[in-house]
Amino acid sequence: MAIFSVYVVNKAGGLIYQLDSYAPRAEAEKTFSYPLDLLLKLHDERVLVAFGQRDGIRVGHAVLAINGVDVNGKYTADGKEVLEYLGNPANYPVSIRFGRPRLTSNEKLMLASMFHSLFAIGSQLSPEQGSSGIEMLETDTFKLHCFQTLTGIKLVVLADPRQAGIDSLLRKIYEIYSDFALKNPFYSLEMPIRCELFDQNLKLALEVAEKAGTFGPGS
Repeated sequence: MAIFSVYVVNKAGGLIYQLDSYAPRAEAEKTFSYPLDLLLKLHDERVLVAFGQRDGIRVGHAVLAINGVDVNGKYTADGKEVLEYLGNPANYPVSIRFGRPRLTSNEKLMLASMFHSLFAIGSQLSPEQGSSGIEMLETDTFKLHCFQTLTGIKLVVLADPRQAGIDSLLRKIYEIYSDFALKNPFYSLEMPIRCELFDQNLKLALEVAEKAGTFGPGS
């Protein structure tokens, strides 16, 4: 069981908070000698496998780390350009970790805005007035759960399809939002949430939900 991520979207469709709780990425790490027997290309500011598959590495996988150093886009965390580094025979043997590309901040902002639009479309398609909009989307690998507050804030949770107690978790997140964001004198409505107590209590709530599957009265 797992809760993958939490999104908070304001009534205008802007992403004001996002937390990745667990990312079930299939990753593969191998040590390579020169020349590299995979074709790597830069796409959307990421270094991706364009040709060649082996040992769990697939076309479309991104370079996530080199020699244990994380890769962000086309650069390693210590500032090396990935394709240039891997093109130099002097840097071999080299250990490379591959996996599904991570979403960038801009992509998360775009997806939040797209979901806001889909939510509105879902409400308009309803044959009855007063539709709640999209409350759940289900795939074979995750479920998206959404709770919209009376003020139009959308709380979105992505979780394992088998995870129980998500409705209770959404209500708990709303309590945390009310207590540690709305009651914070330094927080402005509709703006990004940057509050340490909000972070701490949300992470604790996710841990409780994953272990217990639900929230009891008074929790």
